[in-house]
Amino acid sequence: MHLQCSGNILWLRSEAGRKESGREPTFLLGRLECTADRLRSRSLCVDLEKIRAAAERVARSEGLEIVDVEWKIGKQRFLRVYIDKVAGGGEAGNEAKLGAIISDTAGQLGAAEVVHDPYPKISHADCQRVSQQLSVILDVEELIPGPGYTLEVSSPGMDRALKKPADFERFRGRLAKISTSEPVGEAKFFEGRLAGFADGKVRMELKGKEARTVELPLEAIRKANLVVEF
Repeated sequence: MHLQCSGNILWLRSEAGRKESGREPTFLLGRLECTADRLRSRSLCVDLEKIRAAAERVARSEGLEIVDVEWKIGKQRFLRVYIDKVAGGGEAGNEAKLGAIISDTAGQLGAAEVVHDPYPKISHADCQRVSQQLSVILDVEELIPGPGYTLEVSSPGMDRALKKPADFERFRGRLAKISTSEPVGEAKFFEGRLAGFADGKVRMELKGKEARTVELPLEAIRKANLVVEF
C-alpha cells in the first residue's frame, strides 16, 4: 500500500474484478476525464445506473454522497467514483455540536467565536471504506463483467463537477465554467461567478467589461465545473 498527498485531491485506487489474485490497493493523486462510459461489446455492457445505485448505497451508509461515476476504457478499464461529505450529517454534525459548545464557552470568556465548516474534507479513510465495500458489491452482483478493472474512489477535486441544484447554491460566489447543449442567448459557453439556483435555473454573474447576470436552465447544462482560483 502506498500513499501520496498533494493538494486536496485524494485517490484510493484498488485492483478489482481479479478473483484469482485478490485486490492490491494503491493510492494516487490526480484526475482524468472519462471518455467512455459503456463497453462497445453488447455481451460486456456496463450499466452505470446500477453501479451508481450500488455506490450510493455504500455512500449513504458512511454518511457520504456520490458526486459522479465515470467509466473509462483504454489500455485498461477504470471505474471512477467521486465522493463528498453530506453537509450537517454524521461527522459534520458532531463537529458542529462541538463547535457550538466551544463557541458558548468562548463567549463567556470573551474569546473569539469558533467557525465551523459545514462541508468537511474527504479523508483517506473515507475513500478506503467506500472502495472496499463497493468492490465487494460489484463482484457479488457481477455489475462489471469481463476482464479485470481498476476501481478509483476520490474526492471531487478543486475543479469539481456541479450536478445538482444544491451544488450551485453551495458554491454561490465561486468562479465556474458552464457549457450548454443548446445556445442560451446565442452562447453555449459561460464563465463567471455562481449566483445561486432558483426556479429550475442556475444564475451566473458573467465576467467582462459590462457585468451581467444570466439564467441557465438546469436541463440545458451539458457540463459545469468550478474553476480553480489562486
